[in-house]
Amino acid sequence: MNPQSPLGILDANTLEELARVICGDDHLYYRKGFEIARFLEHAGWQRVPEYDGEYRREWALARLTERREDPTELEKVLLRLADPREYLDEPEQLPAVISAVNAFLVHEGVRLENPGGRPRLIACDPSLAHPGSQGPVEFRAAMTDLISDQQMAGLLQHRLDEARTCYANGAHVAAIIMLGSLLEGVMVHVVQERDASLLGNKSPDHVNLDTLIKICYDAGWIGADVERFCHELRKYRNFVHPRAEVREAHAPDRDTLDMCWPVVNAVLNDLADSQPEAA
Repeated sequence: MNPQSPLGILDANTLEELARVICGDDHLYYRKGFEIARFLEHAGWQRVPEYDGEYRREWALARLTERREDPTELEKVLLRLADPREYLDEPEQLPAVISAVNAFLVHEGVRLENPGGRPRLIACDPSLAHPGSQGPVEFRAAMTDLISDQQMAGLLQHRLDEARTCYANGAHVAAIIMLGSLLEGVMVHVVQERDASLLGNKSPDHVNLDTLIKICYDAGWIGADVERFCHELRKYRNFVHPRAEVREAHAPDRDTLDMCWPVVNAVLNDLADSQPEAA
């Protein structure tokens, strides 16, 4: 492994997936052939050949393969994919691109992050990609599908990314607290945007997670099973207060966290399925 990069020599299949994302196939951020060459230049590559009209993905893959032995060059590409400046015309695309990259990059023992708009690569546990682990499950509902406030959707996506980082590094309590925070943030904004009257006289800044879960269930936006398990996650989220953890006499571990991920997944999916149709 290059001592200046967390990357090793990427697998051929990983390069193919990377070329797919760069091209913007499968409803990701689309780039025309000449835009792919410009993207590589923006990533910091020198001597990028002019696009010659070849099939976009084949051309992109050929360029990546040429530099496969130089992980530092490939790291530049990955970091540019997570750079908000690449999506000034479609900022909502950034979370989807990062998620798509991490879905295959985790097999290489690294993942992309974008804390505060500063892209970086960090090492992670490749076991996150194994079927028995719930950490890397990609949620079917994007934050931007649930919340119209783009700034808040981006912030909540960042909370999810931080929870994944905690998961990858064994910070189980921190990950659970972050998931609980994400759950509360999503629910309060969904209630505000769908029917703020359901909050009654409560301020959005002071309504608690217990109340939000009940509101979403009573409104028919989440199912009974989801509502029940949300309360279990809420109890663990309260471990943000150390005395609550002492009272419970239980330290959450990886298994606890593995049970919390599907709860959040189910909430987001239920909220997406119950989304009112646009007028």
